[in-house]
Amino acid sequence: MAKTKLAIIGLGGVAQIVHLPVLSKMEDAEIVAVCDTEISKAKSIAVKYNVGKYYREADKMLEENPEISAVIIATQTNMHKDIAIKCLEAEKDILVEKPIARNFKEAKEIIEAARKYKRKVMVAMNNRFRNDMMMQRTFIKAKEIGEVFYIKAGWIKPQSSNQRWILEKDKSGGGVFLDNGIAMLDLGLWIFGFPEVKSVTATNYHHSTKSVEDSSIAMVKFKNDAVFTIEASWGMLREGELFYCNVYGKEGSSSINPFKIYKRMDGNLYNITPKKLATPANYFKKSYEYELKHFVGAVRGSNNVISSGEDALKVMEIADAVYKSAKTNKEVIFK
Repeated sequence: MAKTKLAIIGLGGVAQIVHLPVLSKMEDAEIVAVCDTEISKAKSIAVKYNVGKYYREADKMLEENPEISAVIIATQTNMHKDIAIKCLEAEKDILVEKPIARNFKEAKEIIEAARKYKRKVMVAMNNRFRNDMMMQRTFIKAKEIGEVFYIKAGWIKPQSSNQRWILEKDKSGGGVFLDNGIAMLDLGLWIFGFPEVKSVTATNYHHSTKSVEDSSIAMVKFKNDAVFTIEASWGMLREGELFYCNVYGKEGSSSINPFKIYKRMDGNLYNITPKKLATPANYFKKSYEYELKHFVGAVRGSNNVISSGEDALKVMEIADAVYKSAKTNKEVIFK
């Protein structure tokens, strides 16, 4: 079977650490072109990974390579919208690194273009593809802990990148919430099944940053009375990284990192966590491998898109509300 031909635009950390090494080893995919505003970087990476073509301009790459089926967009966030729309107009499916855009308005323009040109959009929420997250969601969807009424999730870790644009609001769109918090927001909404939002309340802190927040605490209330709280920080003073998603149902609870599940039976609470779990040594690496295999499968028509552009639009609407609430110090009510 012919390989799916891909291109990558934006050759920073995530492209070099994840996309290029993973895709170059996949039997059903081929990277035919790479693109970066720093042409020397594009050239050296093309040589390293035996990629036939390299470019500075996305327009030229798209024009000269009609055989490309899909494009991975891993540029800085302020470039996502324009590049995504160009790719969609060229009738390419796209995988966009998180966040899909700087705000809901930009995200909506991308999704409207995808609808117009009937193309697939996937957002790189790789944490959905962690083994423990997939197991947790499977148990929850099977009603093992009953109806979920509360999720508490968080990600406290050093800044993902030392690139200057991350701390410039006009380029990144926001700070730690759009970097780490949005991944936790996506996970919680995915587990809940994207219920209707009632309101959002948030507080952002700028302890060691100026134009973007370095810590964020948010609460989302849903119309079904469920509640979701998220904490994200680059600078909370604690030992090591903290990544968690605790889910509470009427008949039990579940958590990840490590994965645990408790269920009430006959009036007692039992640990029903499977004893033999396939736990990879590197959740981070494996989650990206599964994500990229899933995306290529979706492009080939083998499976539907998980972490779709439509999901991202709902996530970005709440993200906008987080920033509005933090700025106004008021609860944002959804109509």
